[in-house]
Amino acid sequence: MTLDAVFDVVVVGAGHAGCEAACAAARMGASVGLITLHRETVAQMPCNPAIGGIGKGHLVAELDALGGIQGWAADRAGIQFKVLNRSRGPAVWGPRAQCDKARYTVLVRRLLEGLPGICLVEGEVVGLVTSDARVTGVRLADGRRIGGVTTLLTTGTFLGGVLTSGSRRRPGGRYGERPSIGLGDELRGLGLERRRFKTGTPPRLARSSLELERLGEQRGDEPPRPFSWRSRAVANRVSCWVTRTPELVQSIIEDNLHRSPLFAGAIEGVGPRYCPSIEDKVVRFPHHREHTVFLEPEGLASESIYVNGLSTSLPEDVQRAVVRSVPGLERAEFLRYGYAVEYDVVSPGEVDRGLACRRVPGLALAGQLLGTSGYEEAAALGFVAGVNAVLAGRGEAPLVIGRDEGYVGVLVDDLVTRAHVEPYRIFTSRAEHRLLLGVDSARERLMARGVELGLVPVRAFHVEQGRWEARHKVRAELETTGLNPDRETRDRIRCAIGIELVAPTSWAGLLRRPDVDPERAVAAAPGLAALEAEDRRALVGGLRYDGYLARHQREVDRIRRLRHVPIPADLDPCRIPGLSREVVEQLERHRPATLAAAEALPGMTPAAVAILAGRLARLGTAG
Repeated sequence: MTLDAVFDVVVVGAGHAGCEAACAAARMGASVGLITLHRETVAQMPCNPAIGGIGKGHLVAELDALGGIQGWAADRAGIQFKVLNRSRGPAVWGPRAQCDKARYTVLVRRLLEGLPGICLVEGEVVGLVTSDARVTGVRLADGRRIGGVTTLLTTGTFLGGVLTSGSRRRPGGRYGERPSIGLGDELRGLGLERRRFKTGTPPRLARSSLELERLGEQRGDEPPRPFSWRSRAVANRVSCWVTRTPELVQSIIEDNLHRSPLFAGAIEGVGPRYCPSIEDKVVRFPHHREHTVFLEPEGLASESIYVNGLSTSLPEDVQRAVVRSVPGLERAEFLRYGYAVEYDVVSPGEVDRGLACRRVPGLALAGQLLGTSGYEEAAALGFVAGVNAVLAGRGEAPLVIGRDEGYVGVLVDDLVTRAHVEPYRIFTSRAEHRLLLGVDSARERLMARGVELGLVPVRAFHVEQGRWEARHKVRAELETTGLNPDRETRDRIRCAIGIELVAPTSWAGLLRRPDVDPERAVAAAPGLAALEAEDRRALVGGLRYDGYLARHQREVDRIRRLRHVPIPADLDPCRIPGLSREVVEQLERHRPATLAAAEALPGMTPAAVAILAGRLARLGTAG
């Protein structure tokens, strides 16, 4: 069979997953054919104009530490930077960047076009090329055949995509683009298990038609925090605004539910539980008579405002009535109406931890095609799949990040080993050891892996390493600098940080107190002034949570020690308190030989692994 081009890796789809995969593979030395319908839509942000958030920001930080590009692009396209969840501990803070969508796309496209080893191919993939039961490339609609040692599908919402707004249904992968039909048929022919999911998007409004001065203004953090080690500074350039729907919106939607495709049965796909449409909120939470709405600019030069919180597929006249009932939006002009997208996904149980198909050699999957929801989850999966495609071609072991090492590992493990019936979204609550996985520690946890892969320059790693070492040195000094409550010291501490010193302690002991502002202590506490603000924040966070961190680390170490210890053949799961019925059934059915084998079972939760590890420890099976 004649091929028009042959690459080490063929990536189908140039969304966030495909771009991460292509960049990682090319920078590792592979030749990459990146196939997209249109060059102009590379790395498009078809839904919200932001990168990061709670849980998602952790993924972006970890990707950046490993050598990914999403954080780099978000910093350069960012127009507002804010850390969410600040009222809680630093382990669950969620950095978020509001982006200029057009600039984000241009930045990533230029990066792809300038990377040696990447060939950007415009075309529609309609099928797969196979040889001896192995996928060896793809067929394009114009007849071209593109070969690859590994073919990676990152098709997003395009497989069998249908757009719905009211009674209007039309084929489409996203607004203005046709879906992929032939490729979906081929996947069905390969016997891969598929599901039907749904996502949605809100209306876009003309900024000039809104009375923003009546709404609550939300500014970015000062100083703003960048995602990437490549970025020394970023800037806030816009505000966002917040308002709330009045009770009238509840009545409008209730009166028109019979016209909602979601509740009239026109939409069959399962949507994300944690990001429901406004009509879904009204039905599911009838006691909530008001709902928060955020107005987010889609770019510096753009008139478009993204109405976060009003995702909907209601008919256009109902959308107008709903939006114009919201304070400040009474004269809103629509640039685009909201709509729902139904699409096919492949069950993530079809891939291994390296994201290669278990039953179809030569084929790998990543992104929303595996049932995830969000740019960040897609990018993380694309990165893992792209790296592992190269490692597989070299005959090397795959990149597998543990659940205790990063949210990237939690994401992959959750998808591959646990059943999901709705689009998967990362949350900090999904990580059983989340105190160990804060954003501030992402580089220290994972940057060395990026260096090993050849994706992070050694020089950059040494710079960051120097910062960690300086932080640890200052911490040691704070721990050992004693403070006795004599008159002079009491006056000095009162003047510096505004508290009364009543008992002997150290500077570390003072900084552990939640009522002490560490920035006020910079001038007085030894070593703090020499650190950057980001390093001071990480140091103080470590001081305040070190007891919890130590406990979590002991639990991680215990499970690691027990992971390959044999499980006694006569161990009765029914007699282990705390295990769910599903877990008990899996243990009885499969009888895993070790804790590591038990971890890999479908439905085996982190809590269940900890319970089983505790039982093995009490039985003394570790010797």
